Amino acid sequence: MQKDQLFTRRRLLLAGGAALGAAGTAGIVLASSAEEAADGVVPAAGAQARPALRSSAFRLQPLTGYGPPPTAPRKLKVRKEPITEISRSGRRMMLTFDDGPNPNYTPHILDTLAKYDVRAMFFLCGECIVVNRELVARMADEGHVVGNHTWTHPLLTTLNRREIRDEMTSTSDAIEDTYGERPQWFRAPYGAWNRAAFQLGAEMGMEPMAWTVDSTDWTEPGTRTIVETIENGAAPGVVVLSHDAGGDRSQSVQALREYLPYLLDNGYHLTVPRRRM
Repeated sequence: MQKDQLFTRRRLLLAGGAALGAAGTAGIVLASSAEEAADGVVPAAGAQARPALRSSAFRLQPLTGYGPPPTAPRKLKVRKEPITEISRSGRRMMLTFDDGPNPNYTPHILDTLAKYDVRAMFFLCGECIVVNRELVARMADEGHVVGNHTWTHPLLTTLNRREIRDEMTSTSDAIEDTYGERPQWFRAPYGAWNRAAFQLGAEMGMEPMAWTVDSTDWTEPGTRTIVETIENGAAPGVVVLSHDAGGDRSQSVQALREYLPYLLDNGYHLTVPRRRM
């Protein structure tokens, strides 16, 4: 697809969107960049600026409304616990950001990732998507992977099955409308999983993703503490939890600017999961 067609399509998606106004089975995550892919994951319980990027196969995929009609999500095996690690080969790590997008913090995080040509995962809340569609579109354009983090960020263990389904489905709809495809990953707010969340996610074609290292940025402990937590926890296969919304995330923004070059200088390859076709 030529660049001008992609640009026109993205503008159409944004225009249309504006009008709507954290036990027991092993799994696999396929991690990828523009050049490489690997598989492997060890599940465990989860804990509570801008030069152009290189082209990627992800960014060249057709968006919603173009090509063959969309098909129903492929149902997945129901897991009993979330994925918390990616492949350890090649010193791979993954950065993830929850609760956004937020116009005060997400752009700065995207700018820093772009500066170092790094892609990350963003777990989005539906109520934030509908008022910040241009940021979701930018995530797609720059090759980041987005996941479903429910609509209102509720504690799922307090909801019935219908309520959980509504939270997940409405968010997937908003992501597809703006990002260009339905999410293939789901993260339960607060890392609070239950049987219904695993079952419904699998029905919707979404794998459950938790994390290995909690940056603790949600407690606003200070930029230095966040940086030290991530740098000390860095290891092959690690999935880092951070936030770009849900409070004052200025410490998270500044911490990324400090620990990202450190990780790269120490030979870590920051990656995202490969899309399932």
